[in-house]
Amino acid sequence: MFDELFPILTTPDLARSLRFYRDLLGGEVTYRFPADGDPAYVSVKIGGSHLGIGRQDEPGTLANERVTLWVYARECDAGLARLRDGGVEVVQEPADQPWGERMAMVADPDGNRVIIASRAPG
Repeated sequence: MFDELFPILTTPDLARSLRFYRDLLGGEVTYRFPADGDPAYVSVKIGGSHLGIGRQDEPGTLANERVTLWVYARECDAGLARLRDGGVEVVQEPADQPWGERMAMVADPDGNRVIIASRAPG
């Protein structure tokens, strides 16, 4: 019945959010509106997932609500190192979880929590 979850974040500083989701998490911008000039909205593909990011000051956008995003990486520690090198605030250092995954937590530029996790082997 349902095919895809497509979260949309709002931000007062789209360029800053793009640096995080595109440059640090390796996302690819697949859509931007307007197509030319300073965008008010972008869609970013990260692995097999998509995320929309809209500028909060645009009429009709929703007020920014804090969310937690879960991002799987091949190696949690390497993913966290890349983000730390990019100046991202680390909220929780990597730790092995009882269910077998390894995870850490960072804050995106707008204060949303982003969990970086490695899937359990097997």
